[in-house]
Amino acid sequence: MSSHHPLFDLSRRTTIVIGAGSGIGRSAAIGLSQVGAFVHCADIDTESAQSTATSIVAEGGRAEASQLDIRHAEQLEAAFSRIRSERGSLDVVVATPGVNVRKPLLKYTEEEFDRVVGVNLKGCFNVLRAAGSIMLEQRSGSIILFSSIRSVTVEPGQAVYAATKAGIVQMVRTMAAELGPAGVRVNAIAPGVVDTPLTRPISADQNWHDAYATKSALGRWAGAEEMAGPTVFLASDAASYVTGAVLFVDGGWTAVDGRFQPPGMD
Repeated sequence: MSSHHPLFDLSRRTTIVIGAGSGIGRSAAIGLSQVGAFVHCADIDTESAQSTATSIVAEGGRAEASQLDIRHAEQLEAAFSRIRSERGSLDVVVATPGVNVRKPLLKYTEEEFDRVVGVNLKGCFNVLRAAGSIMLEQRSGSIILFSSIRSVTVEPGQAVYAATKAGIVQMVRTMAAELGPAGVRVNAIAPGVVDTPLTRPISADQNWHDAYATKSALGRWAGAEEMAGPTVFLASDAASYVTGAVLFVDGGWTAVDGRFQPPGMD
């Protein structure tokens, strides 16, 4: 008998986390395993994916690992089909990979544009198609993609990255509408600033780091582990009526208009 609350019990669910080798993906994989899910840890880096799976198993969870690149649709389709065949179902798919090239739009090269769009937007398109086709057939499932606060608010140097994150939101909403009649849920998580390998260039600059920290209502960065709870929620029956949604996990970043304290507000 499961020791988890029924709303969050994933002990009978098969999940795939793409990007599980580090950062948010690793934390999401560990979080899903902690509520009972079998977690297939996938990453472009095989060793890092295996490291996450090994950590899960060492803590009493169930996991396996493989190399997977979301830029390659056929590879995704084959992997998802194999896992579904072996496990009997494919219940949750989480995709976290993302890249960014921070520079003014006028200085962007076509190659850099193609790289960011290829991973962030086309990669998520590939995930949606591969997971969606299986879940449509089995008439159940939850797909969770990672967008960003940059889907709604930008700064210099973020044009292409922001465009891809906004595009993810619209693909999620559309697929939620298309697969909703089959009982398949599709949602996005939009983090604020999270301490991950992707944000190391920012956190390494103290002024930049502090400026980002003070922008949020909580006055700090998030740890990657703080993305696990929202992922578990959207994967679970606690979110059974949640689809086509964007869950902002940003410490209040998008809610706060500046950090000036007006007189008399102490």
